[in-house]
Amino acid sequence: MTQLEDRIGFLRSEIKRHNDLYFKFDNPEISDAAYDLLLRELEKLENDHPELKSLTSPSKTVGAAPEGRALSQVKRDNPMLSLDKAMNESEIFDFEDRVVRFLGALSPPTYHTMPKFDGLAVELCYEQRKLNLASTRGDGTVGENITSNVNTIEAIPKTLPPSAPEGRLSVRGEVYMEKKDFLRLNEEREADGESPFANPRNAAAGSLRQLDSSVTKNRKLSFFAYGLNEIEAAGTLTYSQLMKKLALWGFPVESSAASCEAKTIPEVIQIFKRLDNQREALPYEIDGLVVTVDELSLWKRLGATSRAPRYAVAVKFKPRAAQTKVLNIEVQVGRTGALTPVAVMAPVEVGGVTISQATLHNEDELKRKDVREGDLVKVHRAGDVIPEIIEVVLEARPPHSAPFIFPKNCPICGTTSIRRENEAVARCPNRACPAQIEARLIHFASKNALDIEGLGPKLANQLLSANLIERPSDLFRLSFDKVKLMPRFGEKSAQNLIEAIDKARTKSLWRFINSLSIRHVGERSSQILADHFKSLAALAKASVEELKTLNDVGPEVAQSVVDFFQSPLNTSFVSDLLSPELNVSPSLEQNIEGGPLTGKRFVLTGTLSTLTRAEAKARVTTKGGRVLSSVSKETDYLVAGEAPGSKLSEARKFNVTILDEEAFLKLLGQ
Repeated sequence: MTQLEDRIGFLRSEIKRHNDLYFKFDNPEISDAAYDLLLRELEKLENDHPELKSLTSPSKTVGAAPEGRALSQVKRDNPMLSLDKAMNESEIFDFEDRVVRFLGALSPPTYHTMPKFDGLAVELCYEQRKLNLASTRGDGTVGENITSNVNTIEAIPKTLPPSAPEGRLSVRGEVYMEKKDFLRLNEEREADGESPFANPRNAAAGSLRQLDSSVTKNRKLSFFAYGLNEIEAAGTLTYSQLMKKLALWGFPVESSAASCEAKTIPEVIQIFKRLDNQREALPYEIDGLVVTVDELSLWKRLGATSRAPRYAVAVKFKPRAAQTKVLNIEVQVGRTGALTPVAVMAPVEVGGVTISQATLHNEDELKRKDVREGDLVKVHRAGDVIPEIIEVVLEARPPHSAPFIFPKNCPICGTTSIRRENEAVARCPNRACPAQIEARLIHFASKNALDIEGLGPKLANQLLSANLIERPSDLFRLSFDKVKLMPRFGEKSAQNLIEAIDKARTKSLWRFINSLSIRHVGERSSQILADHFKSLAALAKASVEELKTLNDVGPEVAQSVVDFFQSPLNTSFVSDLLSPELNVSPSLEQNIEGGPLTGKRFVLTGTLSTLTRAEAKARVTTKGGRVLSSVSKETDYLVAGEAPGSKLSEARKFNVTILDEEAFLKLLGQ
């Protein structure tokens, strides 16, 4: 075999391996940019040497077939294809040249542009306007049946309005996870001793392909529609009109300034440049711009290759990465005792943000990447959010470099760490460890717990160092006279802190439960427990069997709750927290006395033009109301923004009062 054949064979094998890691296991080893370089090299070699081409080459196929997974398979007649890529302005013009030559046209077509989402492509099949099948793209022809998981995604309509076609309708789109939800999920996973997801795409794909749909339900997934299998069903002449029709049928569609019509390729390039500069401000991750011939009648004439349509191209962003030096590696201790290695680096700017630290997640990940002190490393922001080391620049490694030795003992209190079977994270088992106490104090005061304004990491450290408190409940014993004597504190700042702590004495019960740092119990679990048990005392007496009967509370959470309340250290803390001396009395609902919305239950759907979802929720709760995730006969109001989902029809079924944005703002007194 020649050297050329060896190289082609290696590239095919390596690309197939990376396809499996990406499409089957949601665990890619390399970046998209590195993958694209491998694929382009293979395509060039095959084009230069046509005698070595193969129909089974990954350059001719899409994704990877879902072999060996427990989810059932779905075979489709009209495959879901991938997109060819353009890496620079010249290649965008090359795309137009290919279109014009293929059509034999005298002038170029017009285009539609849309951000390229970085999630998981899915197909939703409707019969008689009801969703009856959902599947992943897989290898284009064979995907996985994810219907039960898709049914948990609020953004996806389960029933279409009368304006939609009554016959079969196959809507294609992208399931993704917003950046804020990705950060929250990873925080919860690391606190629970699980490996964090590398980026929002992996998180969305891993969540959507769960065998247990309750796991998917508890992770915030979103959806954008971008097309139809049966484009004639839309009754439109252009792709731009088709997108508007999908929105009318209740599907969320991307609506940023980059989703628009473009007359020429120079206009497309300007849209691409603006999007590249603004993409970090978007709430979801994108990796480029999709450019599509707008006139639908040209799609059939242009057709497709074995892996991609000829009427569209994905223009990819250049990867935002930089090189910097690892100054040292620290092992940090979290509130549940998790030991996390962190690379401390020389500050470097990546994507407009200066970063100086990157988590290495756990001992196994540290060994896999073999990051060492003194190494030159390539870093980027995973999902444009989390600083991450991509790889070590091995040729620049110092000659006397030595691997980092992960400690067997807690670096703060010296207690021997424990790593349970099937867990990636080692933990300090000492709940009295100073690092855990500080981390729990920070969480205790955080926005998703007791929301004590002004009490962040610096002040938490200052209070502990000054011996003003030993554990979170001591916050309620702080006096104005002691606080005002602290460095950089005056009477006004001391008074503000005392007032913020006083407000926390009567926060809602679920916030108190969440503030306790019970392993595996986050915001959603805390709300479920509060709704059922009504008091901390009742929760403390609950058995594993009773806890497991609750919706969305599995055996792991149930055992963790029981273990927490069986610990003398924890029961002492809770008893202290609820003692008459501290005057702490968590309420079942965070109502404002005399608030106009006291006791009213709201559900939000669609997009509001003047408020984010979080802001709308906050406005309701500060006036005494409560925001729920699903519609029932107990719901008082459904707030329907733009592109409402299936909740709208649910509200009508239960005769729930439906408010548009104007009526909602009026109810809030705005």
